[in-house]
Amino acid sequence: MTLSKSYLEAANFNSTSHVNIQRWPVVFGRVGFCRSYVHLLISKGEFPRPIKLGQRASGWLESEIDSWLEDRIKLRATACENKTGGADHE
Repeated sequence: MTLSKSYLEAANFNSTSHVNIQRWPVVFGRVGFCRSYVHLLISKGEFPRPIKLGQRASGWLESEIDSWLEDRIKLRATACENKTGGADHE
């Protein structure tokens, strides 16, 4: 099988621009939520929208999942500060 020039160019573009698309099993492994809950969060605007890859295939930008996870970590830190009043306890 010979790969077309456009496919090879697209593959090269993907590797140099660092755009990675993650399919559901990878996203599930990273966030730990079931598919229906992720779709509920998407409908509420609280989770990145998937990119349609074909008739029956979707994926998420890795960078958007990374940002979403970073936001959750920041929220946790903020919640901890609010609980303790922002002061260090000894």
